[in-house]
Amino acid sequence: MHVLDTERLTLRWLCASDAEFICQLLNDRDFLRYIGDRGVRTAADARGYIDKIRTDSYERFGFGLFLTELRDSGVAVGICGLIKRDWLDDVDVGFAFLPAHRGRGYAREAAAATLAYGAHEHGLARIAAIVNSDNRASRALLEHLGFHFERTVRVDGDSSAEVELLAWKRV
Repeated sequence: MHVLDTERLTLRWLCASDAEFICQLLNDRDFLRYIGDRGVRTAADARGYIDKIRTDSYERFGFGLFLTELRDSGVAVGICGLIKRDWLDDVDVGFAFLPAHRGRGYAREAAAATLAYGAHEHGLARIAAIVNSDNRASRALLEHLGFHFERTVRVDGDSSAEVELLAWKRV
């Protein structure tokens, strides 16, 4: 399902045919380092990951992670979207892009549009972001979008995994 367009990008719901791309993205070295290992190794694993997003996010909340494609070619470049995690009070924005498509402003463009979508389509006055403290690029992008550091939080009750929580409020 189509969600939104920006000047250069289209964001849409993930579907089974995106499995190869999702497998590639989730096994990118930086994804594993900064976001974590999702245990997706095969296209079948990726289809299961996509099915879980469909049932846990799209059907439950009407939002989730969206495939982000170039408008002019339809080439998949990353994912960006809104996530409601059981262990976090706020909805948070998340994004990840393949190395070949970083540094071109796609993450900023997709995340800014996703924030506006969350505020206008879902009435979210506050959206969080969680970021690994070592991920300077993502932290800088979030601050550029108006996020401010609030505190450090534990990931899903894991005492060894902490991330920074930043928050954005609709003006």
